[in-house]
Amino acid sequence: MVEKLEKIWMDGRFVDWDDANIHILTHTLHYGLGAFEGIRCYLCDDGSSAIFKLKEHVDRFFNSAHIGQIDIPFSKEEITNAIIETIKINGLKESYIRPIVFIGDGAMGIHPQDNPIRVAIAVWQWGAYLGDDGLKNGIRVKTSSFTRHHVNIMMTKAKICGNYVNSVLAKREVVQDGYDEAVILDTEGYVCEATGENIFITQKGDLKTPPLTSVLPGITRESVISIALDRGIRVIEERFTRDELYVADEAFFTGTAAEITPIRQVDNRSIGNGKPGEITQTLQNIFFDIIRGKQEKYKKWLTYI
Repeated sequence: MVEKLEKIWMDGRFVDWDDANIHILTHTLHYGLGAFEGIRCYLCDDGSSAIFKLKEHVDRFFNSAHIGQIDIPFSKEEITNAIIETIKINGLKESYIRPIVFIGDGAMGIHPQDNPIRVAIAVWQWGAYLGDDGLKNGIRVKTSSFTRHHVNIMMTKAKICGNYVNSVLAKREVVQDGYDEAVILDTEGYVCEATGENIFITQKGDLKTPPLTSVLPGITRESVISIALDRGIRVIEERFTRDELYVADEAFFTGTAAEITPIRQVDNRSIGNGKPGEITQTLQNIFFDIIRGKQEKYKKWLTYI
């Protein structure tokens, strides 16, 4: 559950948490055209707080809105400053950050016409998305019966609100069957991504991940690729099948919420020896050092507040 805080930024000003409301005829509520981001702020080892890859997240937020033909009525600088101030005003050292742009009330029906464009930023405290045990020991995953979006059905490079109905259905399906997360295949049957994460596997020391053809360009995904290449790990971006996933040496998910979460089992088949592998643990340890401000080389990825 999200713990109630003091303030939420809405349309250029701070409002009390309980007053951050919208009209029941808000267009996005009915038809799903809006865009959002997920960002994290971490407590560093020196006691400071830093947002991970803030610029990249703000850029993707604006790109998602542009793809959806939504003109955000604020500049990138204004949104960036609003994110920082929302963390500060709520007195948080660590937080999950959720900017969202949506179409307000006015005209109903599929075409929103001249309805106002609304923007909000909320923050809250959020630990390990897939659980502390999952981060340490890995999670159990099931292939969903739902297929990921085709590139001309939904815009797969954008975090469009309505896109995530597909994720909700897949997540509910596998959780009801006792699994932690879903793996979703693309329209040609290749492994695509999870409900809110990118996926990686390792084979004979190489790292492999699906290309961005129908996959959201994950910011943590991009970071992991950079870290791996810096460590001399070969990275291959190509499609792979479900049975190739079954026989991988290691597998893990990446994402702002999931961070780097090992996969220990898929469809009742153990991945490797059923425990987080050496490459996964190495990348995970480096990543957590980076977000805690312990890796000088990667401090450019952090925005200190």
